[in-house]
Amino acid sequence: MTAVKIAVVDDHPLFREGVTRSLGEIEGFEMVGEGGSREDAIRIVREICPDVMLMDISMPGNGLDAIAEALDICPELKIVMLTVSEASDDIAKAIKLGAKGYVLKGVGSRGLAEVVKTVASGESYVSPALSAKLIAGLSAPAEKAEKQDLLAELTEREQEVLTLVASGLSNKRVARELDLHEKTVKHHMTRILSKLKVSNRTEAALTLRDAADQRSAAERL
Repeated sequence: MTAVKIAVVDDHPLFREGVTRSLGEIEGFEMVGEGGSREDAIRIVREICPDVMLMDISMPGNGLDAIAEALDICPELKIVMLTVSEASDDIAKAIKLGAKGYVLKGVGSRGLAEVVKTVASGESYVSPALSAKLIAGLSAPAEKAEKQDLLAELTEREQEVLTLVASGLSNKRVARELDLHEKTVKHHMTRILSKLKVSNRTEAALTLRDAADQRSAAERL
């Protein structure tokens, strides 16, 4: 099995070295680059084009501003923002620009390794704690009502799949939980994305969480 090539770009040397060391000890990962600025990120992408790049936002040159250029150079690159920022604007901008993941720095090494594996496999990931914050900041009342209606169109099995995906599980783990083939789960996800009129699993998960928040608010009235 080919190792996942990972680069870490963060302007705090101790943090960067800690992430590099902890991930480097995991079988199937190969650490191929380190840097501390937007300029370093672009240089690493030009020279190596790793599979996954973990990148901070608050660093010289701004990590968000590096996303589009990095993806232009290396379209197959998977970018994960590893940051302390919980701002909805930062999350939304990162996803819009093409980042495949958004994780807070408080994540443990095992959790971060799972995120890297998830993103490297082609899936997207946003920390569950941030998903509701994002959707609350982006969705207007009319849009929320429309999404509630779209959720009602999902079959019972599709709702089960979406619930597990929203909890952070990969397609493989969802398949294991529901005793299904992974291809079947992927088929369900394709239908779910189509019905909800969203482009990826992160947006689908946000839609589900927003609906749950609305129900909880209504029950408190």
